[in-house]
Amino acid sequence: MTPPLHQLAARIRSELKDIAKVLQRVEEGWDRARRSSDDYYLDGVALNLHGFYGGLERLFERISVLVDDARPAGPDWHQTLLNQMAQEVPGVRPAVISESTRVRLDAYRSFRHVARNIYTFNLDPAKLKDLVVQAADCFTQVQAELLAFADLLERQASR
Repeated sequence: MTPPLHQLAARIRSELKDIAKVLQRVEEGWDRARRSSDDYYLDGVALNLHGFYGGLERLFERISVLVDDARPAGPDWHQTLLNQMAQEVPGVRPAVISESTRVRLDAYRSFRHVARNIYTFNLDPAKLKDLVVQAADCFTQVQAELLAFADLLERQASR
C-alpha cells in the first residue's frame, strides 16, 4: 500500500472521532432547544447536522481521489459521490458503504444543501427533529462501514 492510502486509513479514524463530537453537539443543542423553546439553539443543530454530513463527504472525496482516481464533477457531484461510495469498483475496492447507509445519508446530504441555501429561521423544526432522531443510528452504521474500509486498507498495507 502506498503511504497516501495508509494515511487515508488514519484520516478515516480521526475524522470519525470528530464527527462523533459533532453529533454530541447536535443532541445537546436539540435538548436545549426542547427544554428552553429557544429557536436559536436550532440554528446550532442545523449547523452541526451540516457538519455531520460535511465531514463524511470530505472522507468520501478523499476516497474518490486516492482510491478510485475518479472524483465526480458537475452540478450534481454531491449526489454522484454518495452513490459512488455505495458501489463496488471492480478490481479496485468493494463498496465503501452499503445501499441502506447511502439511503440514510442521502437525507443528510439533501439537508446540507437546504441549510446552505436558506435562512435558518425558515428551517422546519419537524424535519430537523427527524434528522436528529435518526443521526446516532445512522452514524453507528456509517462508522462501522468506514472503519471496516479503513481495516481493509491497513490489511492491504501489511501484505
